[in-house]
Amino acid sequence: MDKHALSAFIADRWDADIVGQLVEYIKIPNKSPMFDADWQKHGYMEQATQLLADWAKTQAIDGMKVEIVRLENRTPLIFIEIDGSGEDCVLMYGHLDKQPEMTGWDADLGPWTPVIKGDKLYGRGGADDGYALFGSLTAIAALKAQGIAHARTVILIEACEESGSYDLPYYVDHLSARIGKPSLVVCLDSGCANYDQLWCTTSLRGLTGGNLRVDVLSEGVHSGDASGIVPSSFRVLRQLLNRLEEVDTGRIHREELHVAIPEQRVNQARRAAEVLGEEVFDKFPFLDGMRPMGSDLGELILNRTWRPMLSITGVDGLPTLGNAGNVLRPFTAVKISLRIPPMLDPDKAGAFVKQTLEADPPYGAKVSFELEKASTGWNAPALAPWLESAIEDASQAAFGAPAMYMGEGGTIPFMGMLGEKFPGAQFMITGVLGPHSNAHGPNEFLHIPTGKRVTEAVAHVVAAHYQAGLKGLTMGVAAHAGHAKFGDHGCC
Repeated sequence: MDKHALSAFIADRWDADIVGQLVEYIKIPNKSPMFDADWQKHGYMEQATQLLADWAKTQAIDGMKVEIVRLENRTPLIFIEIDGSGEDCVLMYGHLDKQPEMTGWDADLGPWTPVIKGDKLYGRGGADDGYALFGSLTAIAALKAQGIAHARTVILIEACEESGSYDLPYYVDHLSARIGKPSLVVCLDSGCANYDQLWCTTSLRGLTGGNLRVDVLSEGVHSGDASGIVPSSFRVLRQLLNRLEEVDTGRIHREELHVAIPEQRVNQARRAAEVLGEEVFDKFPFLDGMRPMGSDLGELILNRTWRPMLSITGVDGLPTLGNAGNVLRPFTAVKISLRIPPMLDPDKAGAFVKQTLEADPPYGAKVSFELEKASTGWNAPALAPWLESAIEDASQAAFGAPAMYMGEGGTIPFMGMLGEKFPGAQFMITGVLGPHSNAHGPNEFLHIPTGKRVTEAVAHVVAAHYQAGLKGLTMGVAAHAGHAKFGDHGCC
């Protein structure tokens, strides 16, 4: 392999074609079904699907078939097959649906207004995850340009990921015979802790949560008359949350919500902390004077990847400050989002939280916890030696720096689903969502140089996969049947 020629080929494709295609893609408000119930009527999803599929069909890749597959009452899926050598198979994954607009964009930016500033392309969906199809096909094209052998390759681009990927298992089952038995799954929809090296995702937290409500009165009463006799619903709610969380540290003190963290993941977190330094927390927009929840950087990484953490993401029963009078309110309700460790069962965790919060309510208050979320986390299978070596070589070739491994704190349903669908396959989970790229938020951007380098890294790994197959080091697996639920409340 001529590494310089490979890099030049990919850079040229990005500069001459891909960036322009992503500009057009960003303009399309193809919001995921959760955020656009009338997506079929509006036609934006169809527009985005056609844009990507049409581009794929123009690529001069021998032995490629491009198809838009449609199951009744489900979002479409782009299915691409590329002939390869041998009996083995690589499965590549990405998605084309987007999060909604969100407020707070800079005056010269907007979700559907692509803007290039320096090496960044701003707009919704370029990094999450419009680039995936372009990067996947360009990696294969770069190998073919040099006559480098690769295994048969299947690319799946779904349109429901931001809504929880609830359509994807049905498509995998429907296409299982055509997919075959992939021994390597490459997912281009994750993050990177910096833009200096290849980052691979090793785990994801699960999620449980719902609405906690405390009622103490049938109607509001004068706070001067009632306080001291009627307990505040807010205080009662605070007491209940203390059953789960240490108020001074934020630690979840119920051991039922923890798991033993694998030693390998602890070591990877320590190594990541050494490389990142204060970038572990500097990427967040802290106010002046604010500090993170601890000073040990490795522990902070483990906090966001392997430990349960509670957040309050919504509240009801509280008037705005301008409308707040001297009234002791009848109820307080909050929305709880509880991140749970990768290997903890979300249904059991949710049931435990419900029992803990509702049991023996203080003062006999009416307490209800309505569960509404249950998503399974994911812990990647151990890397085969050939893949670990391939990823390291790919990072050195594309970035000139060692590969890094770290879990992610969010909950991305498709990863767990693919892990269950293809048991025994090896996984390379990577992406371009680095510091300040702000996926799902305002001013989202794609760091173009990282897009090029990730594409290059994927090409190296796919080539190494074929060589490993020749040595009998890979083992393909057919899709596991069934429609496991990994959450229908979105990518979170």
